[in-house]
Amino acid sequence: MTDTFDFVVVGAGSGGCALAGGLSEDPNTSVALLEAGGDCDNWAVTTPGALALMVPSKLNNWAFDTVPQAGLNGRVGYQPRGKGLGGSSAINAMVYIRGHRSDYDQWASLGNTGWSYSDVLPYFKRSEDNADFDGEYHGKGGPLAVNKLRTDNPVQEIFLQAAREAQFGIREDFNAEDYEGLGIYQVTQRNGERWSAARAYVHPHLATRANLRVETNAHATRILFEGKRAAGVEYRKGKETKQIRARREVIVSSGVFQTPHLLMLSGVGDSAALAKHGIATVHHLPGVGQNLQDHPDFIFAYMSDSPYFTGMSFSGIAHQIRAIGQYRRERRGPMTSNFAECGGFLKTSSDLDVPDIQLHFGMAIVDDHGRKRRWGRGFSCHFCLLRPKSRGSVSLHSADPMLSPLIDPNFLGQAEDLEAMLAGYKTTRRLMETPALRALQKKDMFTAGVETDDDIRALLRARVDTVYHPVGTAKMGVDAYAVVDPKLRVHGLEGLRIVDASVMPTLVGGNTNAPTIMIGEKAADIIKADMRVN
Repeated sequence: MTDTFDFVVVGAGSGGCALAGGLSEDPNTSVALLEAGGDCDNWAVTTPGALALMVPSKLNNWAFDTVPQAGLNGRVGYQPRGKGLGGSSAINAMVYIRGHRSDYDQWASLGNTGWSYSDVLPYFKRSEDNADFDGEYHGKGGPLAVNKLRTDNPVQEIFLQAAREAQFGIREDFNAEDYEGLGIYQVTQRNGERWSAARAYVHPHLATRANLRVETNAHATRILFEGKRAAGVEYRKGKETKQIRARREVIVSSGVFQTPHLLMLSGVGDSAALAKHGIATVHHLPGVGQNLQDHPDFIFAYMSDSPYFTGMSFSGIAHQIRAIGQYRRERRGPMTSNFAECGGFLKTSSDLDVPDIQLHFGMAIVDDHGRKRRWGRGFSCHFCLLRPKSRGSVSLHSADPMLSPLIDPNFLGQAEDLEAMLAGYKTTRRLMETPALRALQKKDMFTAGVETDDDIRALLRARVDTVYHPVGTAKMGVDAYAVVDPKLRVHGLEGLRIVDASVMPTLVGGNTNAPTIMIGEKAADIIKADMRVN
C-alpha cells in the first residue's frame, strides 16, 4: 500500500463517501479515504430501528455537547454526529428530503455560480434509485436507495386523517415541484435496511477498486502544507502517528464541526484566535468556524395505550420481540421504522412564500434525544424552524487535536427566532388537538397547562434543542467570510477543498443528508473537470 495518492479525502460521511466513490470511478485516479470511526457495516447500522440505540449513546456516534446556550436558559445542548463509514447517514432517521428549490436559488444569488436549483437537480437525480417516484424530479438506478417505509404502521393513516382535520394539505412527494403539506416520508432504505452513504458509494467497491484505499480508525490531526499548498494529512491510528501524501489535492469532508476544527488545528482560520492556542497561521481566513446554522427543534410528546408505538413497558417489550422476529423473517414491520415516519412542511402564516417549519412525527416518546428513558409507550411530534436568523460558531478548545471543538449553535440567539418558534408551536398544536390524535393521547408529557404566549416562550427556552441539521461553518461564497469558492476550493490556498455540509452558505429547508450527498456528487464532477483542464 502506497502512502501517496492523487486525492486524500478526510472524513467518510455523506459528502466524503459520495466524493470518494465518484473520484475512484476512474481506475487511473488513486483515492485514499480516511475515517476516524470504524467500518459501520453491522446490524446496528443496517437495522433501522437501532437508531434508538445510537443517537443517545456513543455507538457509532461522536456525541458532542455544545457550550451553554444563552437562548436556552444556559442549557448545554447535545449534538450527535455519526462516527464511522457513512458518517451521520449511518445513525440518522433516514428521511429523504432535498429542501426547497428557493434554497439553492438563494445560494446562487449569493455569488455561488453553478449551485441554483436547476444546477443541482441533476445531481440529486443521479444519486437516487427511487423505487416509488420517477419523472422530472426523480432518478432510478443511482447508488442511493430511496423508497417508502415498510413498517405497515396503521398510525400513518391516523396522521393523515389528523392533517385533514386540521385543514392542512396532504403531500405524497416532498421532493417535487413544491413540498408544502403533510404526509409519509420516503427513506434511504433498501429491503427494509438502512442505506447509508457508505453502503451506496464505498462498500460496493472495497473489493473491486484497487485505486480506492479506505483507512478506518484514522483520526486526522493536521493538514500538511508546503507553503500555501496542501500536500498531505497527518493522522493517528491507535498509538501511531502517520502521514499520507496527496499528489493533487487534500479534500476535507469531516463534517460541520470537525472540518473547521481540522482547518484551525492546521493553521487555517482567524490568526488572532489561532495565536491564543499557540498555532502558527498558515493562512488567515476569518470565516472558518463561523456561520454555524441549525434547525432549532421542539417536541410534543404523549403517553399512549395504542399498540402502534414503542416504549419501555411490558407490552412494548413484547411488541419489540415480535417485531425483531418479523424483521428477521421479512425485513418488514416496526424494526424497519425510521422513527420519524410522518411529517411535512407548513407555513405558520399565509403570507409566507415557502413553508417555515418542518414536522417529524415519531413512533415513541423522545426526551432529551432519547437519553432520558421513561416507562410506558407513546409518541412524539417534532417541529423545527427551517430558516433561523441566529448564527453560531465552532472554535478551538485547545491545540490538542484529540479534544472536541467548542460548539455554539446560538439557538434562539435572535429574538425573531423565538417568535417564529412561537408561531410554529401554535401551528403544530393545531395538529395535536385534532380528534384523530387526541384519541391516541393518554397523557401530555411536556405541554400540559401551557396556554399563554409567555408560557410557550418559557417552554421553548426550556426544551428546544437541535434536530441534527448543522451546516455552514466553511461556507461557500465570495464575501470576506467565505471559506471556499463555488468550486469548493479553499480561498487563498492550493490543493485544498472542502466537500460536506459545512460549505452550505445557508440552511436548506429540510433534512440535510440528501443535500450533502448531492454536494459530494457535484464535487466529483467539478474535480474531474478541473483534472481534464490541468
